[in-house]
Order: sequence, then structure tokens, then C-alpha cells
Amino acid sequence: MAGTLLFNALREAIDEEMARDPHVCVMGEDVGQYGGSYKVTKDLYEKYGELRVLDTPIAENSFTGMAVGAAMTGLRPIVEGMNMGFLLLAFNQISNNMGMLRYTSGGNFTIPTVVRGPGGVGRQLGAEHSQRLEAYFHAVPGIKIVACSTPTNAKGLMKAAIRDNNPVLFFEHVLLYNLSEEVPQGDYLCALDQADLVKEGKDITILTYSRMRHHCLKAVEQLDEKGIDIELIDLISLKPFDLETISRSIKKTHRVIIVEECMKTGGIGAELIALINDNCFDYLDCRPIRLSSQDIPTPYNGQLENLTIIQPHQIVEAAEQIVNSEV
Repeated sequence: MAGTLLFNALREAIDEEMARDPHVCVMGEDVGQYGGSYKVTKDLYEKYGELRVLDTPIAENSFTGMAVGAAMTGLRPIVEGMNMGFLLLAFNQISNNMGMLRYTSGGNFTIPTVVRGPGGVGRQLGAEHSQRLEAYFHAVPGIKIVACSTPTNAKGLMKAAIRDNNPVLFFEHVLLYNLSEEVPQGDYLCALDQADLVKEGKDITILTYSRMRHHCLKAVEQLDEKGIDIELIDLISLKPFDLETISRSIKKTHRVIIVEECMKTGGIGAELIALINDNCFDYLDCRPIRLSSQDIPTPYNGQLENLTIIQPHQIVEAAEQIVNSEV
């Protein structure tokens, strides 16, 4: 049986939830007749009609605000940003309205909204289309943030996000859409607040998410050959972090490397290190190492683009550095 591509796993999840619950709807630029810029909503317009799969003008602040209002009145909207960088135009609606209205209304309104779309550094998409916004939104109260990394967790997380009564920012990576694997059939859901223990190990914990999961897996293969046993954790949930899984691993390995595509300054890794120092400091045998993208706009040139983000050989070098420094 052929595997399912990640973008089709997302589409299956949305289709199944729209069939299950008539309150679920989709809105965004080109999500209808065109089927979405990466075909995540392909054929849903024909199946569910223009009222449930709504093509919007190029006005992110407006249609994201419309989604907030729709959620307040009982619908469960899914907003596609076409490219996550464009959602900076809707930052006000996501932060001041979507994240806070449940609290500021005294619980009178829930905002069950999923904001999803492609992000990350692609292949020569230029600086404005290579944004990683997870850190931008990380400080916003009232929202959950997840990042899918495989077709399986993409489907399970999307279904769970649609059913959740809180706003969920759902990050997809533009270079993972054509990733393929067997996906569980039926009503398959993943918890929105749990990390995935990808590989157990005893020497070093590596914390990562999104596309960097696959860079880390390549590094783990090389490190296994060198006799370094890595425990690899895909965070998946970026808000809240699964501190229980993270702490359990660090208490076992006593060493941690954080690998992210986010920028180093003010990034997800920075918050993780603070959290680890607060909760796991006594279990660390050496300082946490943070491998992050450089703090520059992503170059269009392909070779320069690759130099701005972490590559597998840098992960291998960091792990060897830790081990050798303790010999």
C-alpha cells in the first residue's frame, strides 16, 4: 500500500473533521477553487461548498478577524495563511483577540480556531517567505502552538487542533509536504501537548521539532556509528512544552542539545534553555548547547541559505564536542 504524503494527511484530517462536524469551515486565500497554495484543501470546495470553504481577499488581518468572530458565534474555523510570514499582518487579531477573548470575556466566548500554513526555510524562497514565526507568537497568552513533522502526526495533530476549544497555531514546514509514510486510518488523534520520543538513548538528549527532526535523524545515524547513543525528542508542542518528557530524558542523559530552525536570539531554544535551567539544572553535567539559525534575513542564494541553518554535520560535531570534553 502506498504511503500518504504529508499535505494529503492534513487534507484527510480536515476532510474528516468537516464531515464529522458541520461547524468546521475553512477560509483563506485560494483555499477554495484553487485548492490551497500547497493543495491541502484540494477538492474540499466542490465537496462542501463556498460557505464552508471560503476564498478570501488578500487581507490577512480582515479574514483572521472574521474567523475570530465566526468562532465566537459557534463555528470552528480553520484559517490558512498561504505562507506563515503573511500572518504577521494578522498579529493583532491573533494576539489581542484570538488569544485573549476567552479570558477578557470572562469565559463567555471560546475561540476554537486553527491557524495553519507553510513556514520555515524552503529552497530559495527569499527572506520574506522563509519566516519562522513560532517565537514571534510564543509569548502570546491563550494560544497553543504545535509543529507537525511527519504525515502521521500531521493528521493526528490537525484533528485534535480542530476539536480543541482554544486557538491553535499549527506550523507546517514547506519542505515536508511531500514526505510520505503509512498513516493510521480511522479516528486517529495526537495529543496537542505531548512530545514524541523518536529514539531512546543514554548519552545525550537532543530536543528538536519540525524539519530539524529529519536533520537530527541523519546525525543520529552517524553518531551511532561513532558509539554515541542519542535520545531524540521531537517537541511537537511548542506551547506548552512537554516538560515531563524533557525532564525525564535529561535526568537520564545529563546532557542536552537543542536543534532548531528558529533564530537564536529570542528563539524557541532560548526559552527551552531557561526552562531546563529552572527545572533540570542539578541533573546537567555540562551546559546545554543550542544550535539555531543565524540572526540574519534568509538569503535567496541557495548556498548561503544552507549556511544560515543547522546542518546534520554540525549536530554531529556538537555531540562529539560534548563527549570529548568529558574524556
